[in-house]
Amino acid sequence: MRSSTLVALAGVTLLTLTSCTAHDPAAIAGPGTDPIENCGEQVQLDAPPERVVSLNQGSTEILYALGLGDRMVGTATWTDPVLPEFAEVNRSVPRLADNAPSMEAVLDVEPDFVTASFGSTLSEGGVAAREQFHELGVGTYLSPTDCVGKVADSGDGVRETPLTPDLLYREIAELARIFDAAQAGDELVADLQRRLDEAAESVDARGVSAMYWFANSESPYLAGCCGAPGLISTTLGLENVFDGTTQEWPQISWEVVAERDPDVIVVGDLTRKSQTAETAEAKIAYLESNPVTREMAAVREKRFIDITGAEMNPSLRTIYGVETVAAGLTELGLTTPGLAEPDPAN
Repeated sequence: MRSSTLVALAGVTLLTLTSCTAHDPAAIAGPGTDPIENCGEQVQLDAPPERVVSLNQGSTEILYALGLGDRMVGTATWTDPVLPEFAEVNRSVPRLADNAPSMEAVLDVEPDFVTASFGSTLSEGGVAAREQFHELGVGTYLSPTDCVGKVADSGDGVRETPLTPDLLYREIAELARIFDAAQAGDELVADLQRRLDEAAESVDARGVSAMYWFANSESPYLAGCCGAPGLISTTLGLENVFDGTTQEWPQISWEVVAERDPDVIVVGDLTRKSQTAETAEAKIAYLESNPVTREMAAVREKRFIDITGAEMNPSLRTIYGVETVAAGLTELGLTTPGLAEPDPAN
């Protein structure tokens, strides 16, 4: 680690952060006003950040959508290619790692602010704990989708309450205020609300059952009731065959999957290389060759919907996921058009 990096970071006074055990959301204001309550921390702004590292794809794409690519000095932890509309700006921002970078790699680009979508990334088991960045004068922000209504466990966490669009919009609004880009935040939220309403109104999937497979063929990670896939299901009227578990991504045996026999299988099409069966092609090939799963109705009749890993995670891409699944259901002839009602949580 360069000694000059540490000297520079030690002198950063952009943010004052103090521990806070309260979890009630507080209104976000611009620099120099009331502190921001963020997942157990209070963040007091003195000025908008100028050198930002985003540690997860979801956070990165929100910052790009807010027009903040010129403030970014590093990205990390990608499951999929960046959205096409952000390809040009993404080429100008260094990718520190495809997965979690070392803290040294992050500090080497001299950030004054770090954002993350998941607490597991912004922790000692990931890149570094928030406190470690704070001690060096580097501010942090963690998506409220990973702490509000969610408790940590030994896996991906348990959601005590279902994810709602409001939490996605809250993250966008808070980041917009932090970077003094409130108008861009308002416009982005309005666009996502419109798209979500249109997708909800386009199909009626009531009576159709589904399963969401993120990754891993030996012990598959399948969606529980209440994360991003739960929001997709609720919006479109789908029944998730594993909505009886509040674990966000429980690992479930293929024998149990075959017993549930969903009408449609939503398969994650990931480009990362950290688990088995990452791509949709690999997942489908596994399902069609495994003696336990190949006789399932959805497998025999090839009722698959490909969806990016990013769309299965809480972020603006979740709204894209609603659109992708709605289009897939229509193509498979599994829905009645134009009957679904918008989710009142919007």
